[in-house]
Amino acid sequence: MHARSAATPPGLVAPGERGATRIDDRVVAKIATQAAREALALPPGAAAPHATVVVRQETARVRLRVDLGYPCDIGARCGAVRRRVRERLEALVNMEAPDVAVRVEGLHPAPALGASHGRTS
Repeated sequence: MHARSAATPPGLVAPGERGATRIDDRVVAKIATQAAREALALPPGAAAPHATVVVRQETARVRLRVDLGYPCDIGARCGAVRRRVRERLEALVNMEAPDVAVRVEGLHPAPALGASHGRTS
């Protein structure tokens, strides 16, 4: 039996005895995927980004694969993804992600604004 310190009120467990919380890599990957989707403002049904994550202590190494509409500023879009992933991981799981790599796997023609859908007569 452990003796409680005078600083720990009765009924509370001392910080060193509480244990730890571990967030699985696939949970962090799911958060990163959703953050990338938010940064890219993807419509429902669009191809989702794919994330691979390795977590060490409270730091995540994130690798994302995305498809982008073209033409676009590819560098700016990837920068927005990196920022959003870092923000969401910090806010949701208190985890730093100093290494977020974004790989563009495909470019797809973006629909022109005002373009009609379907066949015209």
